[in-house]
Amino acid sequence: MSFSKKGGREMALLMKPEPFSSEINRLFNTLFEDGGLQQRWIPPMDLVESDDHFLLRADLPGLGEDDVAIEIRDNTLTISGERKSEYERKERGWYRVERSTGAFSRSLALPEGVNADSVAASFDKGVLEVRIPKPEQRKPRRVQITTGENGGGRPAAVEGTATERTES
Repeated sequence: MSFSKKGGREMALLMKPEPFSSEINRLFNTLFEDGGLQQRWIPPMDLVESDDHFLLRADLPGLGEDDVAIEIRDNTLTISGERKSEYERKERGWYRVERSTGAFSRSLALPEGVNADSVAASFDKGVLEVRIPKPEQRKPRRVQITTGENGGGRPAAVEGTATERTES
């Protein structure tokens, strides 16, 4: 409450905080309800390459291995899951919620030829590691060509790799 003098009289200026504070509370609470403004959770990932494999690491704090799914389809690796909110809605009081929650999905295109059965994953202290062996390099192979019936059936050697192309 504050006082002011007007016309020689003190006049009490009363400001009712209730309507203002109720409106602020209502606006703040709707930001965190379903359908309100929510920050999308996109877990950070690192992808490291070595001589024989790729190693993907994803930070998934607060999740367990049962909260995460890994799928490989059409040479695309997808990691998905959901981190649920730990807070219940309260009618009175304020919460400060800065950690994002909700469902997430991250996809990564794999190199051609990766064997999906050889991909392995582990989960420790909130960090998911996915080990993706590199596909074997295509090796050149020798193809023998035989001459027609009139040529006596002698083989002729032709060498090349599967990726080379000759033009006439």
